[in-house]
Amino acid sequence: MRARVPTALAASLVLALAAGPLAGPAFAAPAPASAHDTSVHDTSGPDADALRAAIAGLPDADATAALIRVGGDGTWRGTAGVRDVRTGAPALANGRFRAGSVTKVVTAAIVLQLAAQGRIDLDGTVQRYLPGLLTADFKPITVRELLNFTSGLRSGASLGDTVEEGYPHRFETLTPRQVVAASVAKGPAYDPGTRQDYDNIHYTVLGMLIEKVTGDSYAHQAAVRIFRPLGMRDSSFPVGADPRIHGPHNRGYDWIDGELTDVTDWNMSDRKAAGDLISTTADLEKLLVGLFRGRVVPEPQLKEMFTLPDVPGARYAAGLERFELNGRVIWGKTGSRPGYATVIAATRDLSRTLVYSVDSTDAKGDGQATAERFAYPAFNR
Repeated sequence: MRARVPTALAASLVLALAAGPLAGPAFAAPAPASAHDTSVHDTSGPDADALRAAIAGLPDADATAALIRVGGDGTWRGTAGVRDVRTGAPALANGRFRAGSVTKVVTAAIVLQLAAQGRIDLDGTVQRYLPGLLTADFKPITVRELLNFTSGLRSGASLGDTVEEGYPHRFETLTPRQVVAASVAKGPAYDPGTRQDYDNIHYTVLGMLIEKVTGDSYAHQAAVRIFRPLGMRDSSFPVGADPRIHGPHNRGYDWIDGELTDVTDWNMSDRKAAGDLISTTADLEKLLVGLFRGRVVPEPQLKEMFTLPDVPGARYAAGLERFELNGRVIWGKTGSRPGYATVIAATRDLSRTLVYSVDSTDAKGDGQATAERFAYPAFNR
């Protein structure tokens, strides 16, 4: 884990930029934030003052932009920071970004749709659907155990465990099959269904399962089953190893060796069904609301997304994580890719929803500081 750069105001950021590889037109003050809310005087709605304070002062050393949407009983929208630190242009409220592990919600929804159609049995095994993928060292692993992270598979291959390690390899390609092969070579970590360990590997295998069962690409299945029905027009997956974010977007940055570095362009194809989604806050809000209202996954399969497995310390269901904050139970998913930290979260009854994308300069850190600053205010009353 790299050492954190101390939080600073925009002036400190300008000094860092002037000394680093991004030196260019500097901005002397934070870009103006914009906010819109319909519940400023409604104490049952979101805390608009706390939300405005959360985005005040951007860009700073911890984030260059923030896009926030709060809904449910009262709404609030906020945008702050810059699109590009070279020019200081204001952040785009509709900018696209890498949603990271929020992708797993899409993957889980596709698998559960296929289960509802009778094309996948959640108690069916990887050995049945993907013969030859696992060795004889592995006990039967069910689809449900992949969904809730209890499969016993170990982490797969990677091009770097940190942003610093991965950056020199950002345009290289590591296929999902190579990722899984490296996992299988390590052997099982534990008997399936006995522990929960969050890892991309479970959903990498689920992406392969989707393609095998449907005879179609994972990306096309996501488009026809999720994006198009919900009107998610700005959501997509990169084609092959394409490292770019196409369409309007805010640049992502990370501190590497003490210098603020543009990490926007990055080949994430090894993540695929586990973390390769590109989207917008408006689209992810459609996903969140549509999912919770049963318009994406029918009952009883939807229950899988709100049911924790019976193992010690379980926090994850099928694609969603359970949180408790201020006495509320919240279901959601976090996601991070270099330069971008994303959250979708809501109460089960949708009385409060949150979607944000923060251009965090430590997006692959533990995420606690980002959550406390941008997520907690949405649920503090």
